[in-house]
Formats: sequence, C-alpha cells, structure tokens
Amino acid sequence: MTLKECYSALEGDYESVLSRLMTEKLVQKFALKFLNDASFNNLEKNINESNWDDAFREAHTLKGVCQNLSFTKLFSSSSLMTESLRDGNTEEAIRIFSQVREDYNQTVSAIKKLNII
Repeated sequence: MTLKECYSALEGDYESVLSRLMTEKLVQKFALKFLNDASFNNLEKNINESNWDDAFREAHTLKGVCQNLSFTKLFSSSSLMTESLRDGNTEEAIRIFSQVREDYNQTVSAIKKLNII
C-alpha cells in the first residue's frame, strides 16, 4: 500500500499533511511512529480506571497527534471525546470511546499495511 492509499484507508487528509511536512519520507516517518504512541492505550487504561483527569490529557494528546498527522477520522472522534471529558461528561465520553477505538484500529491497520520505502 502506498502512503496516499494508506491515508485514504484511514480516512485522513494526505494533501494537508504533505503540504505541512513537505516530503512523503517525513509523512511516512511520523505515521510509522504513531504505531508506538502510547496515548490510546493510556486513554483506555484511564477510562477503565475512571481516572478522568488523566483520560482527558491522553485524549487531548491523541487529538493533537492526529491533527498534526491529518488523521482526520480519528482526530474527529478523539476531539469529541476530549470535549466531553473537558465538560466532565464521563458517560458521553465512555460512549464516544467505542468510536475512538474503532477509528484507532482502522488507522493502525492502514499504517501497518504501508509498503516501507
């Protein structure tokens, strides 16, 4: 899978990230680094432990990483979750988390299919 195909599969904005990072090599480098980012796993752990302050920080971090990499679909759901946690609406955040998990898995799956240059 090419980098552009990967972005299509994860429902991201390839042109936007390419204009920001300037080269496919840099986009690929940071997309691959995303696989080692602990934000999602930490978010899930903190939700399971009802540690809402830390869950907020992890959701906010995940949202920021996704925004920078133009992972549009995951950015959208993690942004909704961040705002729910910011507002203290933990029940809504828990409902949104299922979408965040689905979007995260879609993103990781697409990245793992990249043909390494």
